[in-house]
Amino acid sequence: MTTPSAIASRITPAGPADGPLPQAGNVLVVTSRPGPESADLGGLLYAFRRAGTSLGLLCLTRGEASPLNATRARLEAVRPWELQLAANVLGISWVAVAGYPDGGLCGQSATELAERVCRAIRQQAADLLLVPDPAAGDPDDTAVCAAACAAARQAGVPVVARTWPDACGAWMIDLGADASTARAIQKAAAAAHKSQSPALPQLTRRLDLLDGREYLRWLVPPR
Repeated sequence: MTTPSAIASRITPAGPADGPLPQAGNVLVVTSRPGPESADLGGLLYAFRRAGTSLGLLCLTRGEASPLNATRARLEAVRPWELQLAANVLGISWVAVAGYPDGGLCGQSATELAERVCRAIRQQAADLLLVPDPAAGDPDDTAVCAAACAAARQAGVPVVARTWPDACGAWMIDLGADASTARAIQKAAAAAHKSQSPALPQLTRRLDLLDGREYLRWLVPPR
């Protein structure tokens, strides 16, 4: 079983070289809560779709622990609906939302979480998993990545993380001429999460600074 410490990032000052987008027929995105599929992964998902890849998403919680709520609705009810809207914008054809407690994934059975990811891999015939990098230290993201890595090793598929330029093993994806379109779609998907709209201006500034650059690193490399 992959442990959180085994996938923690080591940071180096070296910058990444350009590299290719991983080839895959079916990518399964695994996240801890609604939102990262847009805010963190949206640009990469656009690139995968442009390459002809089918996209699925497994979100392990309903996002009810967020400190933000620009609506009067209960977050556990509204955030999965917002996720569906964002998925439509991003071209994600299959979405599943589990009911594990937001903020409490690290207290769940690691075996159970890995089996939940395994079922999604089988359902989607996924040949690549995509996750946000756990190196930021969010306990739920760390638990998600540990489960994704354990499931992927069982299924014999690789896991790649969207990361930062100074992460060990990172390489850069250049969105090139598609950058402006990719970012526009990514921002539109993020805006679908209306309950989290107070965070949108900061996200927009971050995406503008990134321009057409995205960064990946392997958590479970291809065989």
